[in-house]
Amino acid sequence: MNEAVGDGRRGSGWSLRLRLGLWLALAVTALWLAAATVAGLVLRREIGEVFDSALQEVAQRVLPLAYAELLSRDGGSATQHMAPIGPHREYITYVVRDADGRELLQSSDADLMQIPRGLPPGFHSTERLRTYTEAAVRGTILVTTAEDLGHRRAAVRRAVVALIWPLVALVPIALVGVWLSVRLSLRPVITFRSAIEERGRGNLAPVAAVGLPEEIAPVATSVNALLERLRGALEAERGFTANSAHELRTPIAAALAQTQRLVAELPGGAPRERARSVAVALKRLSRLSEKLLQLAKAEGGGLLAETPTPLAPVLRHVIADIDRLTDRGEDLMVEIPPDSGLVCDLDPDAFAILARNLIENALKHGTPGTPVRLRLADGLFEVSNGGPVVPADRLARLIRPFERGPTGAEGSGLGLAIVAAICRGAGLTLDLASPIPGEADGFRARVRFAAVPQA
Repeated sequence: MNEAVGDGRRGSGWSLRLRLGLWLALAVTALWLAAATVAGLVLRREIGEVFDSALQEVAQRVLPLAYAELLSRDGGSATQHMAPIGPHREYITYVVRDADGRELLQSSDADLMQIPRGLPPGFHSTERLRTYTEAAVRGTILVTTAEDLGHRRAAVRRAVVALIWPLVALVPIALVGVWLSVRLSLRPVITFRSAIEERGRGNLAPVAAVGLPEEIAPVATSVNALLERLRGALEAERGFTANSAHELRTPIAAALAQTQRLVAELPGGAPRERARSVAVALKRLSRLSEKLLQLAKAEGGGLLAETPTPLAPVLRHVIADIDRLTDRGEDLMVEIPPDSGLVCDLDPDAFAILARNLIENALKHGTPGTPVRLRLADGLFEVSNGGPVVPADRLARLIRPFERGPTGAEGSGLGLAIVAAICRGAGLTLDLASPIPGEADGFRARVRFAAVPQA
């Protein structure tokens, strides 16, 4: 079973930086495409006007030349073809006809254009051609200029492509620019978020709100107010716990002392046995009250220290105290590497409670005569003891209050619940295993915490 506690989860959605960068890049791309589309429509109209003007100008220039050419003829009626001057592509062709439609003069590529006859003066469009016809000498001479509409469409297409192709280079540049701009703009927000995440493990200091945008500044004020109220509540709870511990221990200890004195003064018999039973019950009540106070402290917060603390001295002190109270120090096999230098931000008192409960639990429920192994190294604290295998279904319930394993030893069933509560509150990981990995039986509790090498 793996009990991971205090593990803050980030939202599974996209980050604000990614959303802003993506939407801004898409907006720039859409606006560019819309502008290119509008520009293409305007270009098509302007290019059409330019080419129409060219058709008209060619017709007007050819007309007097054609008239002069016809006057200089010697009476031949054959169509005269104007020879091209060098190889070239003729985009605008022309043909000169008389009133009866006979072709008198034409450009070199006019046959390929197949300019229709009988066109009225002015502009005219067919499925393939755009033409302009100019009449002279009272309609006896007609000059028709023609252009392939495919040429116009190709010109418009090339112009639009020339507007769009920079978009291929613009989009990556825009993405990078938008990403950098958003990242720089949101840097105070990211710092604010990181500060709040740090407060999640017990640090209740106010969050700095320097440089936050106007929309986020009220959030920082509210968070700081909430942290202040939470800190006051935790301090009040810690004070109540400490006072309760003192107020409960004192009368219970006094009652136990008086009961033990009564046992010593009473003669043998039923009254003395009843007094002894009362003393045993008071001892059990004393242990139970202590465990309940430890559980209240574990579940109440305040489990992290402001500065990291070495754990090895705390563990040695706990072991010495257990040996003094139970005289079972020889049953403990302790492994603390001298060069481990292990420090942690777990409060020393909280770690002492955690270690004491794990060690007492192992001594109480372990196989008699089998040593309890303790190991504090490599970011781990392990306590292992011999004993019968705990079924997997019961193993998962041992961290619940008052839940006990297959043992006949006395106990309240709160030890592992206290350890689990401390792990949850401090962001540690508690792992219980039975049998011990690599062995046939036994029980192992392992606590994993974020360790920092000691300076």
